[in-house]
Amino acid sequence: MPPRSRAAAPRLAFLVPLACALLLVSPCHCVNEQGQALLRWKDMLRPASGALASWRAADANPCRWTGVSCNARGDVVGLSITSVDLQGPLPANLQPLAASLKTLELSGTNLTGAIPKEMGGYGELTTLDLSKNQLTGAIPADLCRLAKLESLALNSNSLRGAIPDDIGNLTSLAYLTLYDNELSGPIPPSIGNLKKLQVLRAGGNQGMKGPLPPEIGGCSDLTMLGLVETGVSGSLPETIGQLKKIQTIAIYTTLLSGRIPESIGNCTELTSLYLYQNSLSGPIPAQLGQLKNLQTLLLWQNQLVGAIPPELGQCKELTLIDLSLNSLTGSIPASLGGLPNLQQLQLSTNQLTGTIPPELSNCTSLTDIEVDNNLLSGEISIDFPRLRNLTLFYAWKNRLTGGVPATLAEAPSLQAVDLSYNNLTGPIPKALFGLQNLTKLLLLNNELSGLIPPEIGNCTNLYRLRLNGNRLSGTIPAEIGNLKNLNFLDMSENHLVGPVPAAISGCASLEFLDLHSNALSGALPDSLPRSLQLIDVSDNQLAGPLSSSIGSMPELTKLIPPELGSCEKLQLLDLGGNAFSGGIPSELGMLPSLEISLNLSSNRLSGEIPSQFAGLDKLGSLDLSHNELSGSLEPLAALQNLVTLNISYNAFAGELPNTPFFQKLPLSDLAGNRHLVVGDGSDESSRRGAISSLKIAMSVLAAVSALLLVAATYMLARTHRRGGGRIIHGERSWEVTLYQKLDITMDDVLRGLTSANMIGTGSSGAVYKVDTPNGYTLAVKKMWSSDEATSVAFRSEIAALGSIRHRNIVRLLGWAANGGTWLLFYGYLPNGSLSGLLHGGHAAKGSPADEWGARYEIALGVAHAVAYLHHDCVPAILHGDVKSMNVLLGPAYEPYLADFGLARVLDAASSKLDTGKQPRIAGSYGYMAPEYASMQRISEKSDVYSFGVVVLEILTGRHPLDPTLSGGAHLVQWVREHVQAKREAAELLDARLRARAAEADVHEMRQVLSVGVLCVSRRADDRPAMKDVVALLKEIRRPAAADDVKQPSPTGAAATPAPV
Repeated sequence: MPPRSRAAAPRLAFLVPLACALLLVSPCHCVNEQGQALLRWKDMLRPASGALASWRAADANPCRWTGVSCNARGDVVGLSITSVDLQGPLPANLQPLAASLKTLELSGTNLTGAIPKEMGGYGELTTLDLSKNQLTGAIPADLCRLAKLESLALNSNSLRGAIPDDIGNLTSLAYLTLYDNELSGPIPPSIGNLKKLQVLRAGGNQGMKGPLPPEIGGCSDLTMLGLVETGVSGSLPETIGQLKKIQTIAIYTTLLSGRIPESIGNCTELTSLYLYQNSLSGPIPAQLGQLKNLQTLLLWQNQLVGAIPPELGQCKELTLIDLSLNSLTGSIPASLGGLPNLQQLQLSTNQLTGTIPPELSNCTSLTDIEVDNNLLSGEISIDFPRLRNLTLFYAWKNRLTGGVPATLAEAPSLQAVDLSYNNLTGPIPKALFGLQNLTKLLLLNNELSGLIPPEIGNCTNLYRLRLNGNRLSGTIPAEIGNLKNLNFLDMSENHLVGPVPAAISGCASLEFLDLHSNALSGALPDSLPRSLQLIDVSDNQLAGPLSSSIGSMPELTKLIPPELGSCEKLQLLDLGGNAFSGGIPSELGMLPSLEISLNLSSNRLSGEIPSQFAGLDKLGSLDLSHNELSGSLEPLAALQNLVTLNISYNAFAGELPNTPFFQKLPLSDLAGNRHLVVGDGSDESSRRGAISSLKIAMSVLAAVSALLLVAATYMLARTHRRGGGRIIHGERSWEVTLYQKLDITMDDVLRGLTSANMIGTGSSGAVYKVDTPNGYTLAVKKMWSSDEATSVAFRSEIAALGSIRHRNIVRLLGWAANGGTWLLFYGYLPNGSLSGLLHGGHAAKGSPADEWGARYEIALGVAHAVAYLHHDCVPAILHGDVKSMNVLLGPAYEPYLADFGLARVLDAASSKLDTGKQPRIAGSYGYMAPEYASMQRISEKSDVYSFGVVVLEILTGRHPLDPTLSGGAHLVQWVREHVQAKREAAELLDARLRARAAEADVHEMRQVLSVGVLCVSRRADDRPAMKDVVALLKEIRRPAAADDVKQPSPTGAAATPAPV
């Protein structure tokens, strides 16, 4: 090797490793200081896969990273990452970026924790968007040092505390959105310093309180002011008139009071004014007529008085006016007819007088006219053919006269018409039924006369038709069978004659049919719609044979009696007191769920009892009295669950079935059957001659019975000490388990199980009040089920019920079993049920039903009971049948939940406790959650729904299936429609409550109503857990601190939702 080459070798040997080392370490020095700060933040996150994949140390230029933007010098000026799951905290230290960063947008990235106060040092920031995350803590006052900040978005987090007092220092701010947090405290007066502020939205912070500061008038560039669903109170300041650029004012569902300032007329750019659901008073200022750009005016549910200012007719851009639920008087201004763009006019529930102005015919864009619940009079003189877009016309509950306008038929888009509760006369215009889009026609409680026109069959989309409470005559036209979509038909309380047309079977969707109190005659049709759930044909002149089609209606839940609640399938059938003739249809013996009562008494039925009646093994009460029935009683011998039976005044013959039940029947229930042979071999006529001898024998037997009673009491006392045992009674022994010492005998109990002592029925049995000779008063439930195979599962569940101890659950004292007969012993509660309190004899003036405090405590007590079953019992117990009938009331009207778990137990047993199947939990129609019908999984949330129905029942005083509800709706539907129509929540309340309630009570009732509405959400997942329901109810009545302000819960929604 040449010398030069040898000299270079050591240098090469040194340079090669150095070069390699530099290649290895050089990536650590490629990322600048700003990039390193961003990488340190990335290390604190748990981003979704690939979310920040481009953020790599090997990349020398962070300007190429996702969401990073830079200026020409390579400085990071923007960081914008939105709608990506980052999972972690906000960057606490981006100081290397502080001198250049202008935009920081991290919206919808699942960030948690507090906002670092260090962000107040990013002095170049113009945009800071941290919205739609899970941020907590207070808004740092340090943010108020960002003098260049133009947009601050912190909405949709969980931020707490007050808006910083120094918010006014952000003098460059144009957009401030703080809505949907948990902020509290007042709006700082310094807000008035924000001369460039264009948008202020802070709604959904219910803890915010205090007045809207008059300094708000200093925000001269403001275009949007949103403070909805907050605790803002006091009057709107006069300075609001200084907001010359304001376009939207949305301050609804707050605590505003006082008058609407006249200065609002200076806000000439205003397009939308949302002030509904407040306590505003005084008149509507005439100065609103100066708002030439106004499109939406929502002032419903306030305390406004006086006349509707005719100056509103000058607001030519108006599309929606809603002034309902106030106390407005005077007439509807004719000037409103000069609004060419008006689409919705809602003036319901005021005290308006005069006529409906015919000038409204000029508003050819109208889709919705609602003037119901006023004092309007005169004839309806609108020129409906000009209103081609009208879909809804509500004028019910006024004093309107004249006829139903025939010109309604020339408004082709009409879908719903309600003219009920007026003084309308004359016939129903036949042309009305040519409206192909009409789904709802309600004309009830007028003075309409004439015939029901056969043209009714042309209105094929009709869903709900109510013509009841009029003077209609003639027959029901057969053409009604063309209404395939008809769901609800009420023609009761008219003068209709003739038969129920057989064509009615064509109404394939019909669920409710009410024809009571007419003069209908003939027999029921041989075929009726299988979809029927309720039929009422009482108080007519129907005769002829009973239709066998009744036995083929699987959905039928109620027939005739309005005072009894419906169940999932037919459990009670009452056709008594008509003139039905012919034989008893054998199909009646095939109704699998007929458990409570079958009453066919006082008709003209003849023939024998169908052999199929032997299949009614769950039936508790059967009344066939006062007919012309004959033959043997043998088909009834197998009915082991019968508690009462009346077959008197027929022509039955032969021997009584040889069963203990028939042997103990009183003579009064057998009378009038001359050839019926009783137990001693004599017929009923000869038996009457032996009555006097029987009385003598009874005196002797009484003495013997007294001795036997002493012996039985001694035996039972020994059984009590053992905690259970068997007591011999009749042919089989009674197995008795008592959970506390009771000095009773089974004879005491059984003697009390008479129809006269029956005090109620439920989904699982009949309940009797039993007074024993020793002074005990028990409530004894006789279970419907008689399947001996259910005994093992039944005993285990009864043992669980016996261990339950809660102050709001009726206590199970014990039970007794004899073959397939099961009796449950409860303590008797003297004040009946909640249902009786609300709807029965207790509901008298001056009773606890009138007091809001009593009803609130009942609702809270029931909530505690259901929450205990769901959250404190292991395993959890699903009640399955929460309803007002199952809420019993103690001496001080304290509530006790009864009949819990039994429906579930019985069904679980009948399915052999197959854990691979979802057991069907019984419930009561009207209280069952939607998932019962759709066969979805039943859970605790199904009980929550039923509890919600009870809450609505407590507040409104109406049964869930109250037939007087507007449109024949279910209570839940009625409340929902009321809420969606933005009507006053107080209008829903029971009149007995409103008559005695203070304003604070009404406020509480509104809040409880919102809890009830939440509980009856259609989706189970949207309903709260019962422990949360208890917390909500308790919060409503918690003692308020001196600086607390109660927040109203919204019960309605604007026709056009406003931004917050």
